[in-house]
Amino acid sequence: MGAVLGVTLIGTVAMAVEEPPFKGVLREGAFEVRDYPALVVAEVTVGGDQKEAAGKGFRLLAGYIFGGNKRRQSIAMTAPVAQSSMSEKIAMTAPVTQTQSANEWVVRFTMPSAYSLATLPEPNDPKVHLRVLAPARFAVLRFSGLARKDDVAAKTSELEKITGTHHLRAVGPASLAQYDPPWTPWFLRRNEVMIPVAP
Repeated sequence: MGAVLGVTLIGTVAMAVEEPPFKGVLREGAFEVRDYPALVVAEVTVGGDQKEAAGKGFRLLAGYIFGGNKRRQSIAMTAPVAQSSMSEKIAMTAPVTQTQSANEWVVRFTMPSAYSLATLPEPNDPKVHLRVLAPARFAVLRFSGLARKDDVAAKTSELEKITGTHHLRAVGPASLAQYDPPWTPWFLRRNEVMIPVAP
C-alpha cells in the first residue's frame, strides 16, 4: 500500500465553511471520482507524528488567517485542512518526485475562492508559504468515525482496490480528508480517503 497522507480539520467553528469546488465524474455508493480546479493554498512543513504535526501546522496557518499577515487581515476558514506525509520518496508518472525526511508533514489550508495568489496578504511567518495547486482528479472513498491510523490504512487499501477495479491509474499517494470539528460525535464525522488519479 502507498504512503498514507493525512488531511485533517483540527477545529473550525460550528458553522458552514467553504469547501473546494469539484465536478463529480463518477459516483457509486461511498466511492466517487472528482475533478478539482486549480486551488490557492497556504502551507507549512512541520515535524512530528501525524497528530502532533497537525496541531503545529494548524496553529501556524491559523495564525496567518487570523491576522498574522502584512495587512493584519482575517481570512475565512475553509475545509478540509490538508496534512501530507513526506516520509518516503514517491516517483510518479507526472514530473513530480517528493523526498523528505521521516516524520515531516506538509499542512495546508485551501484559501477561499474570493482570493488569488496576487490578492492574498503576505504571511508574517516565513514558514507559511502561498502557492497554487494544479487541477487534479481524485478517487474518493467516504466513511464515518474517528479516522484512526488503522482505519485510514484499511480504507486506503479498500480505495486502492476500487481504483484498480475501475482501471484508474494512481499518480500519487493516498490522503485523508476530515471535515468536522473535534467535538462532533464519532458516528457523525465525515471522512474521505482520496487518491490522485490520471484523468
